[in-house]
Amino acid sequence: MHSQNPFLDEFAKLTQAAMGIAQTAGEEAKTAMRAQADRFAAEFDLIRRDDFEALKAEVAALRDEVAALKAKKTPAAKKAVDTGE
Repeated sequence: MHSQNPFLDEFAKLTQAAMGIAQTAGEEAKTAMRAQADRFAAEFDLIRRDDFEALKAEVAALRDEVAALKAKKTPAAKKAVDTGE
């Protein structure tokens, strides 16, 4: 869209360029903040939420397995362990 006034044309180009610069600066700031957060997490031995949830599910599965193994243990084997035979 071109107007008859060259001043308005230049102002529109300048505004468009400024918006592009602002968007780029915002993306770079976001990237820098993310890098800083990752560095902070690594420094304090923190883990991400998805890794924590995966580990939590794995521990729950292992607890179920241990409970099943304990339930499967026979009374005779338990008696042998208790008496030291």
